[in-house]
Amino acid sequence: MTNYLIKGAKPLGGDAVDIFVADGRIAAVGDSLSATGAEVVEAAGLVALPGLVDLHTHLREPGREDAETVGTGSRAAALGGFTAVHAMANTDPVADTAGVVEQVWRLGQEAGLVDVVPVGAVTVGLAGERLAELGAMADSAARVRVFSDDGHCVSDPALMRRALEYVKAFDGVVAQHAEEPRLTVGAQMHEGDRSARLGLTGWPAAAEEAIIARDVLLAEHVGARLHVCHVSTAGSVEILRWAKSRGVQVTAEVTPHHLLLTDACAESYDPVFKVNPPLRTDADVEALRAGLADGTIDAVGTDHAPHAVEDKESEWAQARPGMLGLEQALSVVIETMVEPGRLDWAGVADRMSVRPAQIGRLGDHGRPIAPGEPANLVLVDPAARSTVDPAALASRSRNSPYAGRELPGRVVATFLRGTATVLDGKATR
Repeated sequence: MTNYLIKGAKPLGGDAVDIFVADGRIAAVGDSLSATGAEVVEAAGLVALPGLVDLHTHLREPGREDAETVGTGSRAAALGGFTAVHAMANTDPVADTAGVVEQVWRLGQEAGLVDVVPVGAVTVGLAGERLAELGAMADSAARVRVFSDDGHCVSDPALMRRALEYVKAFDGVVAQHAEEPRLTVGAQMHEGDRSARLGLTGWPAAAEEAIIARDVLLAEHVGARLHVCHVSTAGSVEILRWAKSRGVQVTAEVTPHHLLLTDACAESYDPVFKVNPPLRTDADVEALRAGLADGTIDAVGTDHAPHAVEDKESEWAQARPGMLGLEQALSVVIETMVEPGRLDWAGVADRMSVRPAQIGRLGDHGRPIAPGEPANLVLVDPAARSTVDPAALASRSRNSPYAGRELPGRVVATFLRGTATVLDGKATR
């Protein structure tokens, strides 16, 4: 294993120090360090953060390797500064058994670029009818702790209650895709004046908010952990704030695209902007930014959703919902939260590494940049700016909503347990 001497980095944006990485751990942090035989990484002007952790990634393997694989998605994640990603269960076959989650976990191990942490399905086949093998997945080599039917809501309240009760036994968490399906039949975009004018069936905010309200009450009743995926409305933020004030064990995430983009993007009828939940209004975006700033929203989850060309480049109504997110997530957070002064670098580390690692129960991630800690690190150049070119992305798919947009920040290096997976802005394998 190569040892590294990182010279002049600024942990959490603070004072410049040297960081010596040896045998997979941070061996020393201080001024004017020297290390014979170590590879020197010049990091003057770079911010050092704990490796980022994504609670919400679609890697598509097994089943849709034409859109993404564990390998290509891992490379995209490392280039985005991530050292761990949670791989969602809506694969083919669905990750609803110990065998499938172990397959995904082993593919991640083989790729070796990030820790791929499988998310287990809540219900068999994501059908919402009976619970999947939650205990078997938790006891498997993959040690699943996050369970989600993402892409589908666990809409049956009795089934959701049983899932919360079940995962409580092994400190798991149910990550809910909050969407009352009877309110979103045929929905194409956010319900409002714009949807009416564009002639696209609306997806009302209440469809998300009603499920969140129900589920925080269930979580409180059961005393279990609930996580809410891709929060998108101002009303959802208020419900979460109320629930947390009552001591409910609820956490939530917001996607980069919901922090930056609005339903005005649908004016183009470009299906790259079709996503579930849909892009919302300016007022919703402002509420989401405020919720992330004050900690009501715990984490940024990319909801990285690659799609093959034939599934995305079609008329709006037929296109699959979803957007790429891994490689530009940090840049979007810099633009929407850091540059306006809503989060400092310690806040970025908290929302993109520390809290996601805690929610997923990943003990080696989200750790302080201090001697003895695992060397899961990312070095970021906050002064860099670049224009997003989908053709240059590591993902197998090209459905980026940021195409042609100039964004701030560049990941210069990513280290997974002391191994450089990205160096000088390029993947090492």
